Amino acid sequence: MRLVCFRLYSIVALSLIVSSVAFVPIENTRRISPFSLRSKGSSVVPPTQQSISPRLFSTMPSASDTVLDDALLDQVLEVAMDASRKAGEIILGNAGGAEVSERKANSRDLLTLIDPLCEKIIKETVLETFPSHDFLGEEDVAPGKEASAAALDAKLSSSTGEWLWIVDPIDGTTNFVSGMPLCMPSVAATYNGQVMVGVIYDPHREELFHAVRGRGSFMNGERIYVGEQETIGDAIIAMGSPPAEESMEMSLRGIQALMPKCRTIRMLGSAALMLAWVANGRLTCYWEYDLSSWDISAGALLIQEAGGRFTDLNGEDFILRTRKMCATNGKVHDEILRVLREEANVI
Repeated sequence: MRLVCFRLYSIVALSLIVSSVAFVPIENTRRISPFSLRSKGSSVVPPTQQSISPRLFSTMPSASDTVLDDALLDQVLEVAMDASRKAGEIILGNAGGAEVSERKANSRDLLTLIDPLCEKIIKETVLETFPSHDFLGEEDVAPGKEASAAALDAKLSSSTGEWLWIVDPIDGTTNFVSGMPLCMPSVAATYNGQVMVGVIYDPHREELFHAVRGRGSFMNGERIYVGEQETIGDAIIAMGSPPAEESMEMSLRGIQALMPKCRTIRMLGSAALMLAWVANGRLTCYWEYDLSSWDISAGALLIQEAGGRFTDLNGEDFILRTRKMCATNGKVHDEILRVLREEANVI
């Protein structure tokens, strides 16, 4: 009888131990409130100061998404913001305009000596902290959509690391050349093919947009949301003036179909800026027939985390290989896609 009681007690005790272990919360996976951007020229300090745990991430058994350690995400965000600010300072230092050093795909696709300089400072800043992370920058890739798509495919298929940074050092180079304050760096940090951190820094207005997956979108530390427009008639729609002939034709079709239906159309010449402005509600929609991953990756996360919707022109959710894109507040998304497909015949 004593032996039976002892065994029963042992089983109950073991069950209690297992139950208590199963419900111990995973450390360092709590959500951390966003931190405010310090004044221009000062360093950016993440909200947590603890060192990175040896356990850098944990995978939730019920989902395919990876939950990364908060301290690691804070550090990635800090580096992305620091790199963006450094590139922004270079852009501001040449804000009066820059000489064209090269024409890439055609006479409308420009490159200056400042573009590779900004990319260099961003890359050095990233690799100084994360030497094992991979990097894809616009200035490392030959011109043309085939080359940019191939470069991304090569990185995604052959990268030995899990992290890939996708960077446009100066989005809006034509604006930059002309001295128009509508150009800025766009920095995205992706993990296993998913954008985890996105930063767009507008140095001309000192507006730093950032998002970390699952934490929301922010401008200078303040939470931002997409606009509330319910109908296409109230929508401010942005679009591009692309250099490629096919994209130009599709854009003209889109203007003709959308302009009579919306409040107005804007072309600002910087995908990063237009995406950031959709995220904070200044614009209702931004669509484009063909863009590269460095143009849209950071902005896609900003819009998703601000409550908006980002898809391709067929309505499929954004992935890194998406090129034909539409970003909206979500409420007018389906109607804009319908007009582009059925009335403008944008295909």
